[in-house]
Amino acid sequence: MTIDSHQHFWFYTPERDTWITDDMAVIQRDFLPADLEPVLKANGIDGCVAVQADQSEAETTLLVSLAGAYDFIKGVVGWVDLRAANLYDKLEAYSQYEEIKGFRHVAQAEPDDFLMRPDVIRGIRQLTAFDFTYDILIYPSQLKAALHLVRDLPDVKFVIDHLAKPYVKKGEITRWSNWMTEIAKQPNVHCKLSGLVTEADWHGWSKKDLFPYLDVAFEQFGPDRLMFGSDWPVCLVAADYTQVKTLIENYVEPWGEEVRAKVFGGNAVSFYNLV
Repeated sequence: MTIDSHQHFWFYTPERDTWITDDMAVIQRDFLPADLEPVLKANGIDGCVAVQADQSEAETTLLVSLAGAYDFIKGVVGWVDLRAANLYDKLEAYSQYEEIKGFRHVAQAEPDDFLMRPDVIRGIRQLTAFDFTYDILIYPSQLKAALHLVRDLPDVKFVIDHLAKPYVKKGEITRWSNWMTEIAKQPNVHCKLSGLVTEADWHGWSKKDLFPYLDVAFEQFGPDRLMFGSDWPVCLVAADYTQVKTLIENYVEPWGEEVRAKVFGGNAVSFYNLV
């Protein structure tokens, strides 16, 4: 299967979705499977993984229902309160839904030490009991905490979303690269080739701006732990779906068809246990 490992659905609510600012007006509306399905077909994508955008179990329930209604949604990365006293019971209940593959918290909105906090680590550790994965959504300033987390929990399957959002627009790469190199040494960590266009100049990015960051990803994680993700519809503030896919396709082309098949599907299928 050709898989998009990272996209979102939502019913847009201005009061809740304050992160969608006025300069992101193009995504200030509802985005649902009926909007994405023709886009996937036009781009030769067989399926996708729907990832949480709101910190609520209600959204997790919504994503599960959408996955049940649309076959092309192959998995869900939902949200649950990782610090809840009854977390184990919640995870046990969620394990009854084969659509749910893992969980994510919007850690980028938390203090830099969030992923190092004992109650957070304790919660993420419980994911292993149900073979759930964890998506790490952070900024470069939080990579130190992420490194602490993945070292502390070697049995959890982690994936770094959006290459940890490097400061592409500023051209900063060295400190980010150093931290990513250390994180990549942990064999339980994958990385999504997603979200780069929105970290660059939305109206003037080019391959030469982004390829150096992809160089680091491939050099450190290798082709077996990287997966394509569109970050649709967020990507629309800087690029359409085809542009995002073509960016990664152009980069992996010299690596050959075997690597392309891994990055555009095989690795996501294995990581998220998609069927």
